[in-house]
Amino acid sequence: MYSIDDYDFHLPPHLIASTPRERRDESRLLCLDRHSGRVTHGIFRDIAGYLRDGDLLVMNNTRVVPARIFGFKESGGQAEVLILDYPGGMARLSETGHFECECLVRSSKRPKPGSVIRFCDGFQAQVLGFDDGITLLRFHTDGDFETALSENGVMPLPPYIKRAMNDPLGAMDQQTYQTVYAREKGAVAAPTAGLHFTEDLLETLRAKGVETTALTLHVGYGTFVPVRVKDIRDHAIHHERFHIPDATAHAINTARAEKRRIIAVGTTSVRTLEYAAARTGSVTPGHGTCDLFIYPGYDFRIVDAMITNFHIPQSTLLMLVSAFAGMDHVKEAYRMAIENEYRFYSYGDSMLIV
Repeated sequence: MYSIDDYDFHLPPHLIASTPRERRDESRLLCLDRHSGRVTHGIFRDIAGYLRDGDLLVMNNTRVVPARIFGFKESGGQAEVLILDYPGGMARLSETGHFECECLVRSSKRPKPGSVIRFCDGFQAQVLGFDDGITLLRFHTDGDFETALSENGVMPLPPYIKRAMNDPLGAMDQQTYQTVYAREKGAVAAPTAGLHFTEDLLETLRAKGVETTALTLHVGYGTFVPVRVKDIRDHAIHHERFHIPDATAHAINTARAEKRRIIAVGTTSVRTLEYAAARTGSVTPGHGTCDLFIYPGYDFRIVDAMITNFHIPQSTLLMLVSAFAGMDHVKEAYRMAIENEYRFYSYGDSMLIV
């Protein structure tokens, strides 16, 4: 269970979803019982039949920012910039008047320290330095930084979703690659398990007695970074900023005390909850950075059930799901999902593990 090869599988390319469903809640739903391994199939809006009065649904309310920007170096060559730490950049903007953060820069030749990347008139970034493939940029704008980013940036879609510069789907991604409950700006990738919810479905669940609460984990680019070690225990997972409000911690700890189910929407919610409970066994409110790597053998403290999508082979997300539901059960569920032509990855179908 510690070999990277244990998490490999063949996924037919046509099952990689590059566009969303016409309606969010019409995604397919595979329900896996993590104790028996029993699998049932349905549509995501059927999830109301699996949840019950008193369940607490914990959602990640991070909001994806248009963090990918295209510009030109002083030499005239093209450069693509991906902002990696929007919350940190905003904190520095408040402190110093300059948005400054780590970025990925893609260009034919790496820009030199001190050089400038221009995005449009009045919006540019200066290269401050490099560290292990990451570029530190200081942005300059004649006006408001958030406005400049909104007008010039595009959604940072996962590498397996290709969009041409003027593809009309790109405009749709501004809404579809965002949960309906997204509030806190800062993510460079969507917490995709939540993409299936609609406002109507959430109201249906609340009317049934299902409680909802929110935390924030700003999903970083590290979620797409492959595991490059043979023994997964040697992998160093990325850090991501999180915030658990007092009300959220209280709702979760109350539900645990009353022995009600805590259902995490997405691996990001799972990691945040388990990280926050690692020391005391109960969820502590506050801010911080989460670097918890969950793989088989992990003892879950908080989460009773989870909603997730179908993940990339050999990914840390697949390892977390395998830790929660058992490797054999997950392998069989994925085999059935492929056999039944479920759609995989960010815009793909959904899985409920109970």
